[in-house]
Amino acid sequence: MPEAPAEDALPPEAPAADALRPEASAEQTPVPEPVAVKRRPRGRTALIIAAAAVLGIAGGTAVGYGVQAGRAPTPLTALSQPGLAYPAKALAADRVPDPLPAAQDRQVRTDGDLRKLLIPRPAGWSENKDQTFVRDGWMGVDDYALDFTDEDFMFSRLLEADIRRVAAAAWKKGEYRTANVWLVQFRSGASTAAADHAADQRSYMPDHKHGAGNDGDAIKGSLNGRYYVYEPERKAGYMPLYRARAVFDRGDVMAEINLFDTRPISKKDIRTLAERQLERL
Repeated sequence: MPEAPAEDALPPEAPAADALRPEASAEQTPVPEPVAVKRRPRGRTALIIAAAAVLGIAGGTAVGYGVQAGRAPTPLTALSQPGLAYPAKALAADRVPDPLPAAQDRQVRTDGDLRKLLIPRPAGWSENKDQTFVRDGWMGVDDYALDFTDEDFMFSRLLEADIRRVAAAAWKKGEYRTANVWLVQFRSGASTAAADHAADQRSYMPDHKHGAGNDGDAIKGSLNGRYYVYEPERKAGYMPLYRARAVFDRGDVMAEINLFDTRPISKKDIRTLAERQLERL
């Protein structure tokens, strides 16, 4: 059997419970003398760990480069193709396909006289000679930009988009109803300029202050084209102003139609003009 430990080796008895309470007096609980403890310098452990991490990363990078350098280079994929997507020789004259007719070639249609693509003046309408911005079926870019709130910004924006020309028509019917039709064409190099311009115009139409205050209706046969009927504008001392608008694009041409009147304009009125103009394009 192991020998019993000496008395000096026995652990000291646990202090009484009263000695652990804050209210115990100094006479009941002797205060031990503080023992000086040597503190480790602050920050040394953190520096050692950081240095070890840096050395580990550097060593791992060096080993990785060494392993990669010892490997054989991976061959690149062959650039040659099994066959050509086009004939190696030009087709014979009797096998060359005929060019598209002008009725189907949109580029041929829009490269000609753009004014011929304007919708014909409907029956019962006449030329509106009060609209001086239309001259022989054409409209200047600066005149077109004047229709916008910030004409200077719009003029610069159109030039940056490489605008080509604007064909326009202005009609009137009765005493107060008027119509404006604009075909805004961009150069063929700016492939999405017409679509972008049309999208910009449609973007603010749901707004009540600057637009029609509604999402409009889709134009049949158009991808994104829409027509809108505005809420009437009423001011004291003036007749009410009604308005309808259509915005769409086809190829390099953005088309816009505006109707104004002092009497209500139906959806059918603006929709019919928009569909006919779309067919012309």
